[in-house]
Amino acid sequence: MPVASEGAVAAGEVVLSVESVSRRFGGLTAVDDVSLQLAAGAMTAVVGPNGAGKTTLFNLLTGQLRPSSGDVRFRGERITDRKPHDRARMGIGRTFQIVRPLEALTVMENAMVGAFARHRRRRAAMERAGEVLETLGLYHRRDVLASSLTLAERKRMEIARALGSDPQVLLLDEVMAGLNPVETDAAIEIVRRLNEGGLTVLLIEHDLKVVRTLAEHAIVLDGGREIAAGTPAEVFADPAVIEAYLGVKSA
Repeated sequence: MPVASEGAVAAGEVVLSVESVSRRFGGLTAVDDVSLQLAAGAMTAVVGPNGAGKTTLFNLLTGQLRPSSGDVRFRGERITDRKPHDRARMGIGRTFQIVRPLEALTVMENAMVGAFARHRRRRAAMERAGEVLETLGLYHRRDVLASSLTLAERKRMEIARALGSDPQVLLLDEVMAGLNPVETDAAIEIVRRLNEGGLTVLLIEHDLKVVRTLAEHAIVLDGGREIAAGTPAEVFADPAVIEAYLGVKSA
């Protein structure tokens, strides 16, 4: 399944970048001078303990929040002031940590919500939604209400909504949280196939096994600041990362 219908980027090209971004809420700094570059086709993980600023960083990338300082760029264009729907149309898709399907709508209708971001005609949006549901193994459930889905199915439907807009970059916020081992393995395979199809993926994930399995590169946040970056093997061996997760004694 093509993950983007137009404006494909060359492998290795920087598609999304964060330049010294900070976000303050009164006296609290949730993201503190973070910089990040995502190359086209890469699979990158953002990890860190609870409250590290991971989801806030995602919100800065997708426009739910504006940075207090710093810039966000997409394919070289400054998008710091762009609204979320503009960024979605440009090619940035995301899922949310807490899955909130439109429970009174069918699975197909939920998937079409994302597709309408780029496909304005109903038929085109339905065709795109059908494609992503097929890819995610949900097409046979297309006519059931979203309220009847299992947690694993809801997580996949969340991905389907994001894919409906034909993103070039997909931000996944803990899409495997709460899944059992079998469901997690299935989700890993889905994300791997999407990435192998050319989709650039940035994921927040607490399961370090998932990060080791999928990510080529990882950055670790603690207290809103980046404390380590490198391959998963490198960052998980870093004493600062061990301390952030387990405490000073363990480090």
